Amino acid sequence: MGIVIMVAQLLLGLGLLVFIHELGHYLAARAFGIRVEKFYVFFDFNGIKLFSKKIGDTEYGIGWFPLGGYVKISGMVDESMELEQLASEPQPWEFRTKPAWQRLIVMMGGIIMNVLLGIIIFTFVQLQFKKTYIQPALIPQGIYAYDLAQQYGLKSGDHIVAINGNPIIRVEDLISQKLLFAPAITVVRDGDTLPTIQFPNNVFEELKQSRTGLIGLENFESYVDSVVQFVGEGHETQAYKMGLKKGDVITSINGKPVTVFGDLKQLLAEYDSLAADVVVLRDGQPVTLHTDSIESGALGFQPGPDPKKLYEPYAKPYTFGQALSWGTRDGLEAMYYNAKGLWWIATGRVDARDSVQSPIGIARIYGGVWDWAHFWKITGLISFILAFMNFLPIPALDGGHVMFIVIEVIQGKPVSQEFMERAQKVGIILILGLMLFAFGNDILKSFGI
Repeated sequence: MGIVIMVAQLLLGLGLLVFIHELGHYLAARAFGIRVEKFYVFFDFNGIKLFSKKIGDTEYGIGWFPLGGYVKISGMVDESMELEQLASEPQPWEFRTKPAWQRLIVMMGGIIMNVLLGIIIFTFVQLQFKKTYIQPALIPQGIYAYDLAQQYGLKSGDHIVAINGNPIIRVEDLISQKLLFAPAITVVRDGDTLPTIQFPNNVFEELKQSRTGLIGLENFESYVDSVVQFVGEGHETQAYKMGLKKGDVITSINGKPVTVFGDLKQLLAEYDSLAADVVVLRDGQPVTLHTDSIESGALGFQPGPDPKKLYEPYAKPYTFGQALSWGTRDGLEAMYYNAKGLWWIATGRVDARDSVQSPIGIARIYGGVWDWAHFWKITGLISFILAFMNFLPIPALDGGHVMFIVIEVIQGKPVSQEFMERAQKVGIILILGLMLFAFGNDILKSFGI
């Protein structure tokens, strides 16, 4: 059932994004009197269609191959490589007869629509699902600094008030990708503002080796709220087998003290897959329990108190203006960090296997449980990423067409059709190669390779 839900979310998310993207091209083309021959969500390779209907000059349909879509615009060299029409006399309704500025808008239409959709989705998620935002600077306990963050100069209890000079207003701004790109951290410790802490350029590489991360809000005393008996198909959790009980307070693991919940997460990660003696305080008395193996850095219990309730006093409701402003900023930042990540892949700083996702990987990100908040968050993020990827100056992508139009404007004449045809072929080969790599990578990961 989980796989079915993954696939269903993937198809719904991609279908929506592809439809909106192609709608952008379609509306721009029609606005300038350009004929659109086909409008397809998903590809109809070999003429295989799930649905089609011709209205006026345009055939609308749904293809069988769910990894994209297209609009077939008259008089344009595109990925279909159907060039017979271009050998005839140019017609006033064709793409090639329109001025450069109109053709530029047509090619940017899909990208613009994906950006707008991403902003709408991010705004909707914050208003409908999140509804409030937590102000981390007001939380008395401050942050919890895991081992890696401590190496950079942070301490548990610190208040991070700015990253790269930008004030931190929401938890989402604090625990985000900003921390991975050599940020300058402004910290208030015991009421005093410290000299700026600069994270190193290799923080991303070091974080990959960390089992816990950099910082969190786990700087609070915790207890066992409930014990999970089974995980998976009849597999008893370590918490249940070792005799952990509701109300227990874990005070040490293998002799190392546990004061706050962050300590517990740090130690569970440190002793992952190892045996451990766990000392708990039960009814005011210390009790020593033993586990043969801490599995996946967890024991199998629900901690208390609930962080949402704990931090509720420091939450404020989103106004529409705030949700729209932050939704826009979050999306544009996602595009920026994707651009930076792509540069890191190109320069060898990041292994492409760790970063490139095929639809298989995207389906895993959606997950096997249908959670509308998570679904819309991921779909909005992919909308921004799709906009960025399509803007890349690669022939066969929108950005490639934009590049050729800009060259035409600069040199005062169009790029030759022969060159365009060759460039399209190269672009198609590059895209197919990337798709094969992404699919192969995700398939190998499925087998633990």
